[in-house]
Amino acid sequence: MSRLATRLHVLPRALLRGGARRVRPTEVKRILVVHDLLLGDTLMLTALLARLRRLHPRAAIDFTVAPAFLPLYAQRPYGIDAVPFEPHQPGLTRALTRRGPYDLALVPGDNRFCVLARAAAARWVVALVNDTPGWKNRAADALLPWPSTSANLADIFASLGGEGSEAYDPAQWPAPPYAAFERPTAPYAVLHVGAGSVLRHWPAERWLALADHLATRGLAAVWSAGPQETHLLESIDPQRRYASLAGRLDLTQLWHLLAGASLLVVPDTGISHLAKLTATPTVCLYGPGSDVLFGAGRFWRAHRFAAAIVADFPCRDQKSLFKRELEWVRRCQRGTDRCAAPACMHALGLEQVYAACARVLDARA
Repeated sequence: MSRLATRLHVLPRALLRGGARRVRPTEVKRILVVHDLLLGDTLMLTALLARLRRLHPRAAIDFTVAPAFLPLYAQRPYGIDAVPFEPHQPGLTRALTRRGPYDLALVPGDNRFCVLARAAAARWVVALVNDTPGWKNRAADALLPWPSTSANLADIFASLGGEGSEAYDPAQWPAPPYAAFERPTAPYAVLHVGAGSVLRHWPAERWLALADHLATRGLAAVWSAGPQETHLLESIDPQRRYASLAGRLDLTQLWHLLAGASLLVVPDTGISHLAKLTATPTVCLYGPGSDVLFGAGRFWRAHRFAAAIVADFPCRDQKSLFKRELEWVRRCQRGTDRCAAPACMHALGLEQVYAACARVLDARA
């Protein structure tokens, strides 16, 4: 019912506000970035926000954010207004359409939100080409091409805003307020063991061996995981040799935990992208994912980051990104119904991860 209510609100307004003849405005005073992305992809949009703020220094920018992620945006990074949005909550959709009109709307990812941008009275809607099914593309006024060679997702998103080569400046994203928690004594390394899919889990015994190895470098391990992932620690550290904050922190507390860490080791998850904002030296474990798409890229080029990955793993052979087929993409999006065990994650040996940690720890900031 909520989905139907949303459509009944959006579609008539999109048709009414679409206009017979649309012209790109010469002056941009109000901008909408509308999407419904998970945490990692939402944070990768930071490069787009940086570009928009440089190109439109006085514009008001509305940026849709899942309600769960809003606290990260409390200090208005890049001077944006974070607008709560979830497609299946009609009240949030109605509130968004009432915030219009906009001179420019940008739609990263799913082009169905071009219709929502029209409903919010956006005068000009820009998206990336070739979403499927094809009707999603018709509400856009301009469809930009995907890169023909390998690129980082943050840099692809930024292309929606125009040309540029910005670099992340931590001063542009003030640390969010947070509730006090028992913070570990520095120096420490955060080992975030959870991931959205079991196919991104690293073997339990290797996590404990890594914690022991980091102790020899003077770093105390602190376990981290989401609220639904705390059971992983039962097999990783059953004797509780190292401190654990797994399942006990919200996103803003996790921000501050990462900000004080000397190192983060993490599978390819949204937490690896959160560490880019806090400038935490990071080793990211890639199995089915792509270090090209989801690594540091140009925007985070100053980030102390190392990818632990087995290059050209045979079954990392899928080329889809947001339902577009791109020849240069190399990733795997199979589920547990087609992949019984993550061979790509199991192939990541301890020595390889030790070496990646050494590169990050020994690098100059």
